[in-house]
Amino acid sequence: MKATARSIRDVVDPRETPRYSLIEAAHYLRLPSATLSSWVRGRNYPVSHGERRSAPLIVRPLDADARLSFANLIEAFVLRALREAYRIEMGAVRNALAHAEKKYDVERLLLSKQLRAAPGQLFLDRYSDLIELSTAGQHAMREVLAPYLERIEYDSGLALKLYPVVRREGVSGPKTVAIDPRIAFGRPIVERRGIKTAMIAERFDVGESVKSIAADYDLEIPDVEEALRYERWSEKAA
Repeated sequence: MKATARSIRDVVDPRETPRYSLIEAAHYLRLPSATLSSWVRGRNYPVSHGERRSAPLIVRPLDADARLSFANLIEAFVLRALREAYRIEMGAVRNALAHAEKKYDVERLLLSKQLRAAPGQLFLDRYSDLIELSTAGQHAMREVLAPYLERIEYDSGLALKLYPVVRREGVSGPKTVAIDPRIAFGRPIVERRGIKTAMIAERFDVGESVKSIAADYDLEIPDVEEALRYERWSEKAA
């Protein structure tokens, strides 16, 4: 089969490689699977003569592969932040993104560091106007979004690493757990040693103590506790 331009890019850029099932991605991001599915696949909505289906907000790397990429995780992570601040309207998000991307010639704004600069401000302004959000609501939305963006690390203007939300109280916790498409096939790790959080949880589940796990992996006890907090929280939230 002849490779497309997109499939060639996927081979050379680990951020665009298909690697996560929808259920895995929802698990890592603490999102309901149904919510993420609607962002990836679109959803039906009523019209005067039946139903229509909305276009997706997140486009998978390859049509023939149902898995999501790390770049898709970042897009969903930002959308989750908007969902925390306000119940997002898919049509309004799509319209606002298209408006900002066209004006500033930015491709896939949700992945770009420009989300923190003028294009991101235009996107939020347009979105707020479309959903008729009050001034207080606009401020609250920005206040919620800002700390989420601080948990994304960029390289050459594009997202390269994600520090997912670990603690139930919000995004203010330490950046111990990371998702990096270049390490452990993009699975969540304790960043300091590159150890998968799932592996730590498996050893704890069979009766090993936090102290012994920490010693085996040359981790600090708080590192192991944070990995367990992440795995247990995501299991309950999934």
